[in-house]
Amino acid sequence: MADASGRRRGHGEDAIYFEAGKNRYIGAVSVGFGAGGKRVRRKVSGKTKQEVRDKLKALHAELDAGVQSPAGYTVQAAMDAWLEHGLSGRSARTVQLYRDGVKPLMERLGARPLSKLTAADVRSALAELSDHLSTRSMQIAHNCLVRAIRHAETDNLVGRNVAALVRPPAGQDGRPSKALTLDQARALIDAAAGRRGGGADAGPYRLYAYVVLLLMTGIRPEEARALRWDAPAVGDRGHAECHASGGSRHRAPRDGFRLRSG
Repeated sequence: MADASGRRRGHGEDAIYFEAGKNRYIGAVSVGFGAGGKRVRRKVSGKTKQEVRDKLKALHAELDAGVQSPAGYTVQAAMDAWLEHGLSGRSARTVQLYRDGVKPLMERLGARPLSKLTAADVRSALAELSDHLSTRSMQIAHNCLVRAIRHAETDNLVGRNVAALVRPPAGQDGRPSKALTLDQARALIDAAAGRRGGGADAGPYRLYAYVVLLLMTGIRPEEARALRWDAPAVGDRGHAECHASGGSRHRAPRDGFRLRSG
């Protein structure tokens, strides 16, 4: 049951009253009338009257700035809107990578109304995730949230990007790199070339050219397997170029790049 207390407010003033059932003060702002002629109000709540007054002040600032965020517009809705409309030109695979990357954060913040999201909420959610996610995954999730709220800002759905005020904490160490070291790569090339160190060379292994191509260009194995002998060529800027049937191009420094049919 609502218990209105204090002096009677004047025309056009905000309403502040105590809601006994919630044990909180409620502040209400009239924002006009709906299509059916019913008055539309935006409400805030707090433990003290001063907290409610501060929230009403912030709400008026949003209204003056033209922010029109429906009460039920959630952080998840803002994220979905950005993933669908804010990544124009990105591949479906990239969009899915972002969706998967931000999912753990949305599990903690997605149901919260966007207009009520605070920097403390974001900081707390990221702190929880830091025990489970790598530092890189934390950065991706935070970056997605910042960009989603920025997208909502352009649509006047929120007045401030609180996620941009938070610096994500460090997460867990990522998985160890599986890339070869320089010494390992040299040893692999020597082995593929048939060089034995102190003994007589055995001659290049039949996949020697394939091994060199992978190491020197970074091309994926499935792309290398699709190349023909006439595909690699030396470009006019001192690079070895490989044109696959799909049209992709990979370059490596010309120096030291040589294919042998062995």
